[in-house]
Amino acid sequence: MHANSDNTPSATASGMEIKHWKEQVVDLLYWRDLQRTGVVFGASLFLLLSLSVCSIISVISYVGLALLSVTISFRMYKGILQAVQKSENGHPFKMYLDKDVGISSELVHKYGDTALAHFNSLIKELRRLFLVEDLVDSLKFAVLMWILTYVGALFNGLTLLILGLIGAFSWPVIYEKHQAQIDHYYGLVNKQIKDVLGKKTE
Repeated sequence: MHANSDNTPSATASGMEIKHWKEQVVDLLYWRDLQRTGVVFGASLFLLLSLSVCSIISVISYVGLALLSVTISFRMYKGILQAVQKSENGHPFKMYLDKDVGISSELVHKYGDTALAHFNSLIKELRRLFLVEDLVDSLKFAVLMWILTYVGALFNGLTLLILGLIGAFSWPVIYEKHQAQIDHYYGLVNKQIKDVLGKKTE
């Protein structure tokens, strides 16, 4: 009998790596480490705001220049310090240069397969909606598209990304603190919507 490929050491390591990344994302969104989340949120927000003012080429160039200014200055500072102290501490970034930053093929395959499955599901759902397999669902989709025309007139894609970023880093904390109240009101609203839709379909 052939061994199950999901139980191989590489697959197990890939699964642990994915679980570790998910835990890190959750910790970021729930502000478990204030300093780390603040840096990620601030840098992401600064990048999106910069893109709203400058072109993506200019933003990438300025960010690259800023990083190079810091790393080159630090490298020269350490070199001068080693020359004065006559020490041989080696390259100041040796720890990071020796670190493996490549993405494993197992991780690529896993996320690629997941993305493909979601894409195929999306295509099937759009086909069902546009070809009116269910009239009510297609009407709901039409209403959503109509609402999005107004959203598009008020906000561009970058503004929505900025609002989405702020929401992603604020909503989990708000929900965690006020979960009971939010669930209560969400249940009431959801019940009202179902009642209205139920009356229209009768």
